[in-house]
Amino acid sequence: MFEAHFQTFEDPEGGVALSARLAAFREELIRRNLTGFVIPRADQQQNEYVAPSEERLAWLTGFTGSAGLAVVLRTKAAVFVDGRYTLQAAKQMDTAAWAVESLVEPPPEKWLEINLAAGDRLGFDPWLHTSAAAERLAAACAKAGAELVAVDSNPLDAVWTERPQPPLGPVVLHPLTHAGEAEADKIARVRTEMTRARLDALVLSDSHAVAWTFNIRGADVAHTPLPLSYALLPKDGRPTIFIDSRKLSNSVRSHLEQTADVVEPAALTTRLTELAQRGAAIGLDGSTAADALTRLITGAGGKPVRGADPIALLKATKNPAEIAGTRNAHQRDAVALARFLAFIDREAPAGALTEIDAVEALETFRRDTGALKDVSFPTISGTGPNGAIVHYRVTRKSNRRIAPGDLLLIDSGAQYEDGTTDVTRTIAIGEPTAEMRDRFTRVLRGHMAIARAVFPDGTSGAQIDGFARQFLWQAGLDFEHGTGHGVGSYLSVHEGPARISKLGTTPLKRGMILSNEPGYYKTDAFGIRIENLELVVPVEVPGAEKPMNGFETLTFAPIDRRLIETAMLSKDEIQWIDAYHMRVRATLRGKLDDATRLWLEAATAPLTA
Repeated sequence: MFEAHFQTFEDPEGGVALSARLAAFREELIRRNLTGFVIPRADQQQNEYVAPSEERLAWLTGFTGSAGLAVVLRTKAAVFVDGRYTLQAAKQMDTAAWAVESLVEPPPEKWLEINLAAGDRLGFDPWLHTSAAAERLAAACAKAGAELVAVDSNPLDAVWTERPQPPLGPVVLHPLTHAGEAEADKIARVRTEMTRARLDALVLSDSHAVAWTFNIRGADVAHTPLPLSYALLPKDGRPTIFIDSRKLSNSVRSHLEQTADVVEPAALTTRLTELAQRGAAIGLDGSTAADALTRLITGAGGKPVRGADPIALLKATKNPAEIAGTRNAHQRDAVALARFLAFIDREAPAGALTEIDAVEALETFRRDTGALKDVSFPTISGTGPNGAIVHYRVTRKSNRRIAPGDLLLIDSGAQYEDGTTDVTRTIAIGEPTAEMRDRFTRVLRGHMAIARAVFPDGTSGAQIDGFARQFLWQAGLDFEHGTGHGVGSYLSVHEGPARISKLGTTPLKRGMILSNEPGYYKTDAFGIRIENLELVVPVEVPGAEKPMNGFETLTFAPIDRRLIETAMLSKDEIQWIDAYHMRVRATLRGKLDDATRLWLEAATAPLTA
């Protein structure tokens, strides 16, 4: 009945089965006169999702998390992961061959300082590290008396004999009805920022920036419609797009050539060298530009200017067409969510459904809209103790039956041509405990505190992050992830530069879309998260002395009333929940079948009823 087209549940190959790969890799390092090598989980552009041809870390170690780094030395090896992946890494890898270490505190550089010896030669691929990352590695090597060596070709690729070919997803034009602004107008705005930064040229090293600037989308990586590519924007004259021509139809190429020169990716080094030889100041995005680009520009006599990509902030601030599109996408998504939540309520209490069943059902309901392009990330479907794993991904091996007394945490999203969605709901299966209701209500109060926040222009996410935590803090509790991230417009579901977190220093601007997702996780017991997407909008405050902003909630899905401890809520909070549920009913009225509509009426009934 249900099936998943955009996500799989297979357990990857790992453990001792990969020991021959490590041995072959060490032999290649010896052949190249290298003592060790650094393998990041990264492609040339530091993308969150990478093509199969770029999954070097997973191929060598078996670890499949979205963030990590490995160091292989002659007699020891380690994989560095953050707190999300400590348990996963230990399960996926051969721990006799690999140590699992911290990616954050202490960082890998500390491990290198201890384990490198004087005279060692540590290799790295400068196309897979930013310059800042390379500088940290170089400093660690220097403290140990070792040398950091930039290689011309990656030694891992030499032993990965069955490495997949690079992706060739077809490029499509993103219509102006969804993009809301023509390429020429976007380029003019970017050049204004370049003038302020005194740049002669700007390298677009982030494919998201290329996609936004030139109004194109692609299919090179999972879950994000990226056309892997680069672009070079001079302060005067025609831009150049560097992309494999096999991805372009004649009509797409013809359209792009109205605005830019279109050439093969290999031409990037030639074009950059020519500019650099004239002493040009060339802007590089500090967070995505490969160290190889800095080295190339410097070597040719140019001036690399590393900093924030000006496109990131322009892209994050959505225009009226993008805002209208995302509103439509969320209303469409709401129909699928209502059908799914009604299905779970109807079927799960019998104990016949599993976590995978939930994933497949939700994707199927979204496909039934007729507009689904992809899921925006692999669905997190965790019940009972699996729900307490923040970035849990269900596999055939870990798949758990949804049982009465459980909480089901389902975090999912969709890619539609007019917008990207991301929503989390926590569902009570049967009767929840008093502890579950207390924790859920504290998370809900924090969620509402963000949704109802009013703040002056210039406020950053860090300044309001504590709003989401205050009710958990009162009970000595907290959650270890950020409260919210930016969301793209039919692009990445995790978009910078703004976020609601302790580290979110970018001011929140009108038109930005951010998630609002506080949570609570009791290890080996249950997990709770409530997530809506929010649009930053102006707010009228009588007598205000400066412009004030707030949030418009874009997501429409019932919040489980069975988990709300009404006695813990203020009158205003109860009114907010009832008003939100009234909006959900109004949005979905006339779009549901009779059974789902009856379920929705009960699920969104006033709390005071």
